Amino acid sequence: MIETIVTERPPKHRIDRAASDLGTEEFREAGHRLIDALADFYGTLPSRPVTPGETVRALRELLPPGPLPETGRPAAELLAEITPFLIEHSLHNGHPRFFGYITSSAAPLGALADLLASGINQNCGLRDLSPAANEIEMQSVQWLAELVGYPTPCGGIMVSGGNMANILALLAARHARLDFDMRRDGLLKAPGRPRVYASKGTHTWLQKAVDVAGLGTDAIRWIATDRDQRIVTAGLSQAIMRDRNAGDLPFLIVGTAGNVSTGAVDALDELAAIARGHELWFHVDGAYGAPAACLPEATAALKALAQADSLALDPHKWLFAPIEVACTLVRNPDALRDAFSFRPPYYRLGDEADAGSVDYFEHGLQNTRGFRALKVWLGLQHAGRAGYERQIRRNIELAARLAEIVRRTPELELATQHLSITTFRYRPADSGDSSEWRSWLDELNRQLLVDLQRGGEAYLSNAVLDEGYFLRACIVNFRTREDDIDGLVASVLKLGRAVETRMRPKQPSPD
Repeated sequence: MIETIVTERPPKHRIDRAASDLGTEEFREAGHRLIDALADFYGTLPSRPVTPGETVRALRELLPPGPLPETGRPAAELLAEITPFLIEHSLHNGHPRFFGYITSSAAPLGALADLLASGINQNCGLRDLSPAANEIEMQSVQWLAELVGYPTPCGGIMVSGGNMANILALLAARHARLDFDMRRDGLLKAPGRPRVYASKGTHTWLQKAVDVAGLGTDAIRWIATDRDQRIVTAGLSQAIMRDRNAGDLPFLIVGTAGNVSTGAVDALDELAAIARGHELWFHVDGAYGAPAACLPEATAALKALAQADSLALDPHKWLFAPIEVACTLVRNPDALRDAFSFRPPYYRLGDEADAGSVDYFEHGLQNTRGFRALKVWLGLQHAGRAGYERQIRRNIELAARLAEIVRRTPELELATQHLSITTFRYRPADSGDSSEWRSWLDELNRQLLVDLQRGGEAYLSNAVLDEGYFLRACIVNFRTREDDIDGLVASVLKLGRAVETRMRPKQPSPD
C-alpha cells in the first residue's frame, strides 16, 4: 500500500511524499511497463476484434464494487489492472476495419505527445503560464492553414472538437457582422432577427451554436440539398433579400467541406460569392474534409475553403491526432479576440510591446486550457505534407475501391461515394421498389448494422438518405488496406444473408 500518513519524524535523507506523488524510479518503472503494453497493443491491433460488443451491465460488473476507496493502492498495481481492461473491453477506432464515425486511427506519436504535454502540464490560457506551449500552438495554427491552403497569416485557436471549433466561428461572425453591441446588450436591443443560412445536411453543431449564442434554432434558414446532401445555392440570394426586406439581420452563410453522412462538399466557391455579394460572414465546416484540400487533385469546390472568413477543422479526424483536438481558423487575426476578450484584473497580461504574443483565454471560451497543440505540431513534422497527402489519398482510393466492389455485387446497392465515405446497403436481388419493400429494406439494413457492430469483424455507421437507410463506411485510417475492404464486404454479405433469412416471413409480396 502507498504510505500516506507519516507517524514519526523521517530520517533527514528521506522526503515525505504526498498521496498523489510517485517517486522517480516508481514513475519510471510504471511508465516503461505502460509503454511496453501499448506497443504490444499497437502490434496486435489488426488481429483483435474491433469491439467486444458487450452490454452495459456486463461492463459494470467488471468494475470495482463498493463505494469510493478509503485508502490508496500502488500505482503499478492499478496500471497493471486497468491497461488490459481497457484493451480488452474498448471499441478500437484505430482498428483497420473501423469504418464507423469520423474518428481516425490515432498516430502513436500523438500518444507520446499527450503524455509529454500532461507531464509538463501547461495552462495554455495565458502566455506567461505557457511560454513555449503558446509559441507551439501559434505555429501549429499557421501550419494547419498552410496545409489546407487557407491564407496566412491568420488567427486561430486549438479547441476540443468540431462542435466547439464551429461554435467559436459562429460567435465571431455574430460579433463581426451584426451592427449592434451583441456582447453588451444581447438581443434586447437587436433591431431585427439575426439569420443564419445553411444546408439541411449541416452537422448538428449549428443548432447547438445558435442555441448557446442566444439566437434560437428558428434563426436558421435551412436550404435544400441535392441527392448527395450538397447545398442547392439557387434561390439563396433571394432568401437573404426577403429576410432583409422583412427587417431581419442576415449575417452568416455556412458551407460544408465533407458532409457527415456522405462526404459531399458544398459549392464553396458559389457560397463565397453569395456571402461577399451580401456582405455576410462565410464559414466553412471542414471538420472532416478540409485536410483533403492539401491534395493537388482536390476539386475547385473544396479548395474554395480558402475564401472563407472562418474555417473549422479537426486534426483528430483526418490528420490522425489522438482525441481531442480541433482548430478554428479566422481570416482576420483579430476576429476571435474581438469576439471573446475580457481582461480581468487578476491576470497580469504579457508585455504589450511583445509583438505578436497571444493570450489564448482572450480568443475563446476557456481560461484554463490544456496543451492540445503538441500532438498536432509533432504530427505535422513527423508525417510532413507529403506523408499526409499519401495517407489521405490512400483513404480516398480505398473508399472508391469499396464503391466499385459494391457496384459489381448483385446483393449490394451503392448510394454515394465522396472523399473517403461510401454509402451502400444490402439489397436482395429479388427486392422490389414499392413503399413496403423500401420499409422492409430499411429494417433489414438496420438489423444488419446492429449485428455488424456487435460482431467485432468490422464496424460501420449509418446514413439516412432520400432513398432510405444505408450503411456508411468512412475511411480515415492509416492502417486500412485492400484486404480490410474485401473483408468488410464479406462480413456485410454474410450477415446480410443471415438477417434476410430471419426476416423472410416479413418480406413484402412481389410487386
